[in-house]
Amino acid sequence: VGIKIGPSINIKDIVKLCHMINPNNETGKLIFIVRLGIKHIQKILPKLIKEIKKNKLNIIWICDPMHGNTIQSQRGYKTRNFDTIKKEIEMFFAIHNKYNTTPGGLHFELTGDSVTECIGGIKNIKDDDLEEYYQTACDPRLNNEQSLEMAFLTAELLQKRRNNSE
Repeated sequence: VGIKIGPSINIKDIVKLCHMINPNNETGKLIFIVRLGIKHIQKILPKLIKEIKKNKLNIIWICDPMHGNTIQSQRGYKTRNFDTIKKEIEMFFAIHNKYNTTPGGLHFELTGDSVTECIGGIKNIKDDDLEEYYQTACDPRLNNEQSLEMAFLTAELLQKRRNNSE
């Protein structure tokens, strides 16, 4: 069961919610999809982790760095900044490393196409470039190159975590 965790979460309600949904505290049953955004992750995620650890609850932690970082461009496009997404992922891993918990996954909005929906990345898409190939019907997606960049970043973070645990 996936539960989206946003900045307005009441941490005091988390334990009760976990007991309601997973009364036997089964491993692998409950997933927290953390969508805190760059502005809130350092403040809220450590508190959540401490509460979960204190109550010995089994949680799979997933980071959704897309939804908490949606912005409106100067030209009025709904977009996301590649660097902000990247920074939130790095913070997600760093916080889990600090508390010796497992970052269990990442959620992205992405496509294999060369869309121009998120600013930044290797080609440094700018606000003026968004109209070039903005195709989304709902949420801005990372394009093919930005997606590969995120895959390599994730591999680096996992390797670093593995090296630190040896």
